[in-house]
Amino acid sequence: MRSIFTQISLLFIVLIGFNAQAQEINWISWDEAVQLSKTDASPKKIFVDVYTDWCGWCKKMDKNTFQNPEVSKYMQDNFYMVKMDAEGKDPIEYQGKTFKYIPSGRRGYHELAAALLQGRMSYPTVVFLDEKLNMLSPVPGYQQVEPFMQIAKYFGENIYKDQDWKSYAGK
Repeated sequence: MRSIFTQISLLFIVLIGFNAQAQEINWISWDEAVQLSKTDASPKKIFVDVYTDWCGWCKKMDKNTFQNPEVSKYMQDNFYMVKMDAEGKDPIEYQGKTFKYIPSGRRGYHELAAALLQGRMSYPTVVFLDEKLNMLSPVPGYQQVEPFMQIAKYFGENIYKDQDWKSYAGK
């Protein structure tokens, strides 16, 4: 009897482990997303999570929002998912320009992160870009699952093309 219980418990743990892995987002680099947007037959929009290592709300959003099964599936299906360290030191080539790390104060910032955040360096901020890498909108602040999904669908399903945010969100 005990060995059956042990086997069932082990099976349950394995299944939970698989389920947790299935919920993880496959984050890619900015360069990979740009390349995919140029080479995929049906390119997706790009989603950029701009974070810093020291940002507690960024970590909370990773855990509570991005690891939610509904969020991770929807985002993987509809966006190239980029995680960008706003204080990253590696240069990024984009549209003929090299974006670099700029030392400033106690911490510096990456020029591409500053461009995507339109100079408003607050974390977390997520950024939605269309399939041609045109800015749709930066969205600052921690987002819980339901409000985040409403925003993601607004851009992911092209609702923004026909309806302004206030009408869509019922505000």
